[in-house]
Amino acid sequence: MKKYIDSGKKDTRSGFGDGLVIAGRENPNVLALTADLKGSLKMDAFAAEFPERFIECGIAEANMIGVAAGLAVTGKVPFCGSFAEFVTGRVYDQVRQEVAYGNTNVKLASSHAGITLGEDGATHQTMEDIALMRALPGMVVLVPCDYNQTVQATIAAARYVGPVYLRFGRPSVPNFTNPDEPFEIGKIYNLNPGTDVTIVATGHTVWEALQAAEALEAEGISAEVLNVATIKPLDAATLAASIAKTGAAVVAEEHNAFGGLSEAVASVVVAGTPAPVEFINGGDKFGQSGTPAELMAAYGLDAAHIVEAAKKAIARK
Repeated sequence: MKKYIDSGKKDTRSGFGDGLVIAGRENPNVLALTADLKGSLKMDAFAAEFPERFIECGIAEANMIGVAAGLAVTGKVPFCGSFAEFVTGRVYDQVRQEVAYGNTNVKLASSHAGITLGEDGATHQTMEDIALMRALPGMVVLVPCDYNQTVQATIAAARYVGPVYLRFGRPSVPNFTNPDEPFEIGKIYNLNPGTDVTIVATGHTVWEALQAAEALEAEGISAEVLNVATIKPLDAATLAASIAKTGAAVVAEEHNAFGGLSEAVASVVVAGTPAPVEFINGGDKFGQSGTPAELMAAYGLDAAHIVEAAKKAIARK
């Protein structure tokens, strides 16, 4: 098995902030907007280097989306930064009508997503945002797995012409991908080839999937680990080929059971080569307060639960 080394834990929101600065240097049309969350979204460096391209919209998320859509029509590339709950649920109508329906070149930068937001609790822990954004026609949905990949995903989002939803988080997590590998929208990254079971993961669950694969290897089970950093458009060909090879799969995501990666994978499986699939997700419930590690374990999103699910999937072959 290929060994991945944690080069030092970093928060993926900082990857967005650093990627945004690089994108701003590359393209003078890149702008940054936020709804009173510049520090939380790590936009400080961009605002300092490009003050004329930073717009503080205040606590008025719906207006921020409208401003961004208008700027995009003039040729700008606006990134709207806010908490995941606020930039999806609070402004869904504006995103649908002004960004997706208008196919405007707006990038939704979504921080503090999932239960790993931690102690802020259920009101802020959005577990349904991927479903909301994935359902919108033409919306690209990106969920990078660590700091390095978030930097590259932000740069790729800026270069892409069209609406993008970019999801990242607050906690410091292992940083293990190649910092120099460009991000390809629509590509599944095969992190570890295997033959017995496919572990399909995204975002914060990717590191857990790699730890699960190591544990399985110690028991003589070969696990293929796929990093689905693009939920939409989904690389169905790579996914189907992997599951056809291994004959069983586990899907792990920091999202609820409906409308996210789990159902996207299920649709690929039933359309192609049927295989047993086990699902690791937040189920049909809201989050709760706790540390990120406590919540990942409580909701069954950690490596131990992925190992258990992998064995169940293999037993169902």
